[in-house]
Amino acid sequence: MAETLASEAESISPPRDNLPANRLLHGPLLPELIRLALPTVVVLFMTTLLGVAETYFVSSLGLEAIAAASLVVPVMVLMTTIASAGIGGGVSSAIARATGARRRDEAESLAWHAVVIAAIAGGLFSLLAVLAGPPLYRSLGGSGPSLDQAVLYSNLLFGGAIPFWLLLLLQAALRGAGNVKVPAAIILGGAVAGLILSPVLINGWLDAPRMGVAGAGVAQVLCNIAALGVVVTYMRSPSSTLRLRRYPLQRKHFGAILGVGLLSAINAIMSAMSVTALTAAAGVVSVAAIAGYGIASRLDMLLVPVMFGFGTAAITLVATNLGAGNVARARRVAMVNVLFVASVVGMVGLLASLFPQLWLGLFTRDSAVMAVGAGYLHVVAPFYAAIGVIFELYFAGQGAQRILWPMTASVVRFAFALTATVLVLQGYASLHTAFVMVAVSIAVAATISLVGFLRTHWDR
Repeated sequence: MAETLASEAESISPPRDNLPANRLLHGPLLPELIRLALPTVVVLFMTTLLGVAETYFVSSLGLEAIAAASLVVPVMVLMTTIASAGIGGGVSSAIARATGARRRDEAESLAWHAVVIAAIAGGLFSLLAVLAGPPLYRSLGGSGPSLDQAVLYSNLLFGGAIPFWLLLLLQAALRGAGNVKVPAAIILGGAVAGLILSPVLINGWLDAPRMGVAGAGVAQVLCNIAALGVVVTYMRSPSSTLRLRRYPLQRKHFGAILGVGLLSAINAIMSAMSVTALTAAAGVVSVAAIAGYGIASRLDMLLVPVMFGFGTAAITLVATNLGAGNVARARRVAMVNVLFVASVVGMVGLLASLFPQLWLGLFTRDSAVMAVGAGYLHVVAPFYAAIGVIFELYFAGQGAQRILWPMTASVVRFAFALTATVLVLQGYASLHTAFVMVAVSIAVAATISLVGFLRTHWDR
């Protein structure tokens, strides 16, 4: 009898040799979400500040330089979103499921498959950016010096796409295994190095060549290569929670990553293309409109660390619990995460809507630029809470391998943004009307995401 009770207790209680997984499966939800998300939020916030700081450094070069950076930013957002929130989400989800089911070799094999995917995807992005960059930036309204600077900046930045992809997918692999501190530390180190190196190369300080806008691209590529070296060294060491080593390539492991990752990448493409479409609409108006929208939308990007950090935490918790068969806890994770993140970003949105000059005034005093930026924030920022709902349910869907409804929400947002852009390009609507349509699309997409979450069963 005693042996039977001991055996049952052992089967119920979490094993002591896998404490990180135990916390994911049995810890309190909000504290566990915060524990997983906070390191990522802090360091990604620092990285986003680097982007904001680069905008500040570039702003000293004049309006043409600001416009050049604004033309390239949507494409960079596209690549980053596809790599981290798209394919990276598939990597984290697959590895978290293997971890929850205690299949260590499978998790490590998935990490190796992520390396192969990163090398191929990074090479394709480099090629596309070089070939399609100039006509794309021209179609977005770039011309003359702003176009020349944008092409130079783009070629340098996307020339380093392969190490960038490798870095992001390996970090996603570690987060999927429940290790958030090491990726966070590496990102923090890269952000600090970028804050030092970027202004030096942009402005030619310390006897460095004055590279202008291109200096920001060179600084980012160098920092990414250094960070990649650190993460590879760590994952090859015995202290890593997930070892990086060669495994035979298997179709099922590519499928486990890309089954979620490719659809998520399409989702990411539509999200980034919405930003690109609005940039094109602003380009029809003036260079000042491009700069104004670019500066205002940077605030959206400043909220991404919060939404992405908690989103990746949700992927890990949801997928690990589903891998262990705990469906009810996985769904509770999703709802707790949505409510918390929507509350945080919603408060920021209300503040930005009421006092847009607090943000815009950091970058420019040009009245035309300020007018466009304030118009965007007045209309769109009150819907930041709804954006939080869309983001977090999308990440939860990745963890559950249920992304049909998040995809539907993204299709709706993209359709609204594309329609708004066409109306502006044809002269049937103003830029303000386009911003209103964006706000409406956010509300509709958030409703679709919530309905989809409530109607989808995760135990099937």
